[in-house]
Amino acid sequence: LGRAGEKQSLSDAFTAGGQQTVDATGLRFDGLDRYQRVRLRGSFDAARQILLDNMPSASGRPGYRVLTPFDRADGRGWVLVDRGWVPLGATREALPDVAVDTREREVSGILDVLPIPGLRVGPAAAPDDTGWPRVLLFPTEADVDAALAADVEPRILLLDASQPDGFERKWRPSLGFGPERHLGYAIQWFAFALVTVV
Repeated sequence: LGRAGEKQSLSDAFTAGGQQTVDATGLRFDGLDRYQRVRLRGSFDAARQILLDNMPSASGRPGYRVLTPFDRADGRGWVLVDRGWVPLGATREALPDVAVDTREREVSGILDVLPIPGLRVGPAAAPDDTGWPRVLLFPTEADVDAALAADVEPRILLLDASQPDGFERKWRPSLGFGPERHLGYAIQWFAFALVTVV
C-alpha cells in the first residue's frame, strides 16, 4: 500500500507539474520540483550527443533515447535535453541520425532525472567508445559529466512533443508499473491473511 501511495504521488506530481510553465532563466533546476514544466533559451551542441541504450519505445520496440547538451543562454551552463526515442539500426554499429539545429532558440519541457536501473551491472560506457554520439547504458550524473568533460545539471529536460528537432516523445512518469498492481498485490496478501485466520 505504501508503494502504491508513492507511485500515485509521482503520477499526481507529473500531472500537476505540466500545468504551469516556469521561465527558468537564471534558475538552477535543483531548486524546482521534479516534473515541473520549464522554458529556457540556448543552443544545442550537435557534436556531443548521448544515446541512452536499452530504452524501449512506448510500444516496447528496442532503441535509444537521445540526450543532447543544451548550452543555456543565461550562462548557467549545460543541461541535457531528452529529444525522445529512436529505433535501433540494422546493426549495433549503425547508429541513428540524430542531427539537430544548433541556432539559439527557446525550448520547453518537463524536468526529470536520468533513468535508473533496477540493478546496475558494469560501467555505463564501453571502455573503447570515444566517438560521438556516445552510447551509454543507464549513466549516472558523474558518467555524463565525464563523457562531456563539463558540469551538467543533474536534472534532464524532457522536450515537449510540440517542439521541433525531436523524436518519439510520449512522456509519462517513471513508475515501472502503476499503483494499481501494488493495490492488487495488497488485496492478495490481505486475502491470504484472512484465509490463514479462518
